[in-house]
Amino acid sequence: MSDAALREPLLTVRDLRVHFSMPKRSLLARHRDTLKAVDGISFDLAAGETVGVVGESGCGKSTLGRAILRLIPVTDGQVLWLGEDLRAASASRMREHRRDLQVIFQDPLASLDPRMTVGDIIAEPLRTFNPQMAKDEARQHVRDLMRTVGLMPEMINRYPHEFSGGQCQRIGIARAMILRPKLVICDEPVSALDVSIQSQIINLLMDLQAEFGLSLIFISHDLSVVRHISHRIMVLYMGRLVEMADRDALYDTPRHPYTQALISAVPLPDPDAERAKTRIVLEGDLPSPVDPPSGCIFRTRCPKAVDHCAAELPALQTIASGHQVACHYWDRPAPQKGT
Repeated sequence: MSDAALREPLLTVRDLRVHFSMPKRSLLARHRDTLKAVDGISFDLAAGETVGVVGESGCGKSTLGRAILRLIPVTDGQVLWLGEDLRAASASRMREHRRDLQVIFQDPLASLDPRMTVGDIIAEPLRTFNPQMAKDEARQHVRDLMRTVGLMPEMINRYPHEFSGGQCQRIGIARAMILRPKLVICDEPVSALDVSIQSQIINLLMDLQAEFGLSLIFISHDLSVVRHISHRIMVLYMGRLVEMADRDALYDTPRHPYTQALISAVPLPDPDAERAKTRIVLEGDLPSPVDPPSGCIFRTRCPKAVDHCAAELPALQTIASGHQVACHYWDRPAPQKGT
């Protein structure tokens, strides 16, 4: 990817926040609690780039993706698409942007209407955005795209329940690609599939990216999958960005203790190397997002945590070219307790 492409991002996210007001704990409670699902995340995405988003369940990955697409309300921050603020876009203007912004969901079968044929499912965006297109022309577009994603065009009149999970995900990918979008957000698109099928879907997405110049935001909890497809990777913890770096830099030299623990849990294909590696086990449970810890949100599970970590939230700082980390002690051992 050229430096020029990186200087002109398609998507710019600045200080994005998605907060949800929770029901009162009791009738006597004076205030409602606030769940900070996404809390101040910023990043850019260039043309043809894939940014991976990883973290434990409940860390805000899917909420981030849906907020970017304006599928859920945003509390604060900016989402700029080609320089235009999507939060300020009218409904009609946002509808125009839907051509370029698509999503692939986690459960392939649940995301498809069981009452519609595969041909109708894939063609639905065409009918919505190009109603003047002749039916035969639209059908030919569908057949061509089915072939591109590895489905036989002869299956065009079948229904989703007649397909396997991997085939259903290919249908979902075809539906997302029928308008030739510029950005596709992949929300854990392979987590419900067998391992052998996962690699096929990942390779298909990479082929489509190369053919059409796609930008991807790839959300997953599987760090092995994310490493294979991503150029850069974001690590989220309780709605905050704790580390972001190029793929190789993140895996080879992770700086945040949370990232180090995640990577240590990734199995190695070499049995000897797997037995010899040191596994970092995090202590304690994930805190409640309604009542997060003071200071550093990771401190209750962090092996480096000291008193200072409870007093001050670490800022996201650049420690090398393209490498950012939010940790007070990323470059040195933590001081002794109480100092």
